[in-house]
Order: sequence, then structure tokens, then C-alpha cells
Amino acid sequence: MKVICTQENFKKAIYNCERAIAKRNTLPILNNILIEADKGGLKLSATNLEIGVTSQIGAKVEKTGRITVPARIIGSFSASLMNNGENIELEADSEVLKIKTKTNKTSIKGIPADDFPLIPFKKEENLLSLSSLFFKKAVSKVIVAAAINEARQELTGVNVKFSLEGLCLAATDSFRLTEYKLKLDSKNISKDKYGEFLEKTNSVIIPVNTLLEVSRIISDESEEKLEISIEDGQIFFETDGVKLVSRLIDGKYPQYEYIMPENYKTRIVGEKKVLQNALKTAGIFSSGGSHEITLKIDDSVKKIFVRSSSAETGENVTELKFDITGPSLEVVFNVKYLLDGINVAATDQVAILFNNETTPAAIKEINEKSGEVLNDFIYIAMPIKN
Repeated sequence: MKVICTQENFKKAIYNCERAIAKRNTLPILNNILIEADKGGLKLSATNLEIGVTSQIGAKVEKTGRITVPARIIGSFSASLMNNGENIELEADSEVLKIKTKTNKTSIKGIPADDFPLIPFKKEENLLSLSSLFFKKAVSKVIVAAAINEARQELTGVNVKFSLEGLCLAATDSFRLTEYKLKLDSKNISKDKYGEFLEKTNSVIIPVNTLLEVSRIISDESEEKLEISIEDGQIFFETDGVKLVSRLIDGKYPQYEYIMPENYKTRIVGEKKVLQNALKTAGIFSSGGSHEITLKIDDSVKKIFVRSSSAETGENVTELKFDITGPSLEVVFNVKYLLDGINVAATDQVAILFNNETTPAAIKEINEKSGEVLNDFIYIAMPIKN
């Protein structure tokens, strides 16, 4: 194998692949990145048998071939490369990858590629074609509520419901819940294929780690489309020369809709940053493992009081002048859970809606021009029953 490509493209391809390497692997080959040169260019692949990533980049191929090298070594080496437009030359000789730049010569011991596991590839056309950044935004709003504990495997994923109108993404760890509705139009779907898919499937559970990797691959300036396909219990993503395949979580997602109230009696609306600062300060003085803070809404003086105290640290009270609609009440929350929902809201103002001290409260975004409460995104937080 002998190829020449730009340092920048090689560095990007390594970056896209190396996170698919598990920290602990029983098979040594899974600690490596597969580097292949063929007529189509240079292809790098990595897998942990749950997620597989392939990154294709343009290259001048003088000799085809393939080799695997340790991800830890090649990742650390590529991080030192400059994005200055200069080329890098790769040559595999027996079980050694030789790398040459304008100022550096490196040899990395590898393993023959014959034992590298086959990464599945899609057999049929894509179901969906979405704006990459739009999908990344949707994912960022819901993954915060997914469970970390694997006692209930289905809660470690994001439930995605499919319809002709759009996708509904939801996640919960049973203490909080978040849902985001992503609208679709005819340009986003493969009509015949998507309709056929809906007849058989209306929802899947995608592992959070998979969605984190897809989001990481999508740059914040990306104008590329994200192609999505689902086959045989696996989901395939493709964007900007990078392909990712992952298993889906097999299980039944809980029917969470019943805990989402249709109407609310009390609503507060105010600046997101002001509320964030008040909650962060309250968190410093919150007590116990539950990180309790009290949100007191006083309609008579049109003010909100964020209060926390503990025997170890002291006491804190922040007074906020927010817009209040509905009766006064006092609710106790885990401050982290409340902050998580406010942090992922994309608007400068947020609304928090309540019914009473013990039922779920909802965080929603506000239309900056009209002041209307938006319903595409909702974050539900359960109060602490004190």
C-alpha cells in the first residue's frame, strides 16, 4: 500500500474513527484502525462490534493494500499534524506502516488486516435525508435525559417514532423526560421506501452513544445532508464521506405520554441566562444527595424566589422578577435536573409550567417575536415530594 493525501483530511478521518474504539477489548484487532487504499481513495474504519465507523477521503493511490494500526498510537500521532495543506505519505510494508511528512518520518507497528471484522453495509436505499445540523440540534435536546445505568437497557437509548409528518425523539431516565418533534417534508423522505417502512415499524430505540458519535462527526458548520437507513435491527448514518452503523436496542420503550399533562395552571416566563445563574448559585448551597432547591412562585408580588440551604454550606436566596400567570406555589426540585432542561433550551427566554407541588413540571421554549410558548420541545422534571 502506498498513498498520498493531505494531512488535514487524514487527521479528520482518524478523528472520526478513533472514538469507535472501546476502552477495553478482548480482541486485540478491535484496538486498531483499518487503513485501506483502493481505486476509490483512502478508507479508514474502526469498530467495537456495537458501532462501526468508516471514513472515506480523497487520496492519490500509487499502490493498493491495507493494514491495521493501534488507534491509540495513530490517534496521538495524527493530533500532532498541522492543518496547513501539506501532504502526508503512507506506505505499508509487511506489518509496518511508514508515514512521511515534509519534516517527519514515522514507523508504526501494525497487525495484518485479515482478522479485522467486517463492518455491515446497507443493502437498500436511504429512508431519510435530513439537514445534518438540524438532526444534531434535535439530538442535543433529548440525550440529556437518557439513563446511564444499564439496568433497563431501553432507557439508555433515544426512542424515535416515525410518521409522515415527522420524527418524535424522546428520552427518559424515569426522573425526567424530554421530547423533541422534528418535522419532515417530501424532500426528506424516500416516498415508496418510507411508506413501506411505516407499514412494518413505527419506532426504534437508538443507543445514546451512537447518537453522540453521529453528532460529533457533524461539524458545526456542516451544510451536508445526513442520510439515514434502517435494516435488520441496525441503523445506518452517512454524511460528508463518513458512514456509521450501529445496532438498535431491542426492547419496548415505556409509554411516557401519560405523565405529560395537557394543561397547566401556573406559568412563569423569563430570561434563560438569569434563571441559569440563579439555579447554579442555588446549587452551591443545595443539601443532600438529591441536590434540593426550592422554587417559590409568589403571584401577589409577581416574583420568584430560588432558595437553597444546607447545614454544611449555608443558605442562599435569589429573587427574580419573572412574568407569572396562575396561582402561587412552592416546588422542590433536584437542581441538576432542572438546569439540564434549561441548558438545552435554544431560546433566550424559557417558560416553566406547573400544576401543583407534586406533579411534573414542564420547560418549554418561547418564540422571541410573539412571546408564544412553543411546543416542538418539552422537558419534563419531576418535583421532589417533600
